[in-house]
Amino acid sequence: MDILANGSLVFQGLKFKNFTGYAPVPPGTYTFTINLSGTGASVLSSGPHNLQGGNAYSFYAMGKVANGTLRVMGVGDDVNSPGPGRSKVRVIHGASTAPTEDVLATAPYAPLPSSPTLSGVPFPLASGYLNVPAGTYQARVTPAGAKDVAIDSGRLLLTGDSVRTVIALDPATSGGPFELFVLPDVN
Repeated sequence: MDILANGSLVFQGLKFKNFTGYAPVPPGTYTFTINLSGTGASVLSSGPHNLQGGNAYSFYAMGKVANGTLRVMGVGDDVNSPGPGRSKVRVIHGASTAPTEDVLATAPYAPLPSSPTLSGVPFPLASGYLNVPAGTYQARVTPAGAKDVAIDSGRLLLTGDSVRTVIALDPATSGGPFELFVLPDVN
């Protein structure tokens, strides 16, 4: 897909699970348009989005064109360092074909806890940041209120002085598994 801001091309040829670094833009109001790459065929327009100076933002294209769930979600980012030995992590439910979900975080391969870390997360929603000790975790995603694991991160390393966004994604292929994608926001 190609991304336009207020009608001007800003990113070209992005594919599923591609992302860009932060791009400086002047403060102001923006409308974003998503086109099929290399064409003028628009599949979605989103806005207006008011971007304030001195802040960091991320915009996510989530869902699918084919089933009419494609949308843009914009969120403010916290790019301030959590400090040595700490990590900040947020979770985004970006799987349009999945139900409302719970996220359970544990030490690697520990049993599922009795209550989720994040409960009842609907599509499309971004959690707030969780400030946690750096270390190795395992994140498992289940339908809300259930213990059937739909997505399992395996070993998920959160290094000190880092900020991460973990996104639940639709299957890349029809009938395939749901996926987790980790974005390295800072460090």
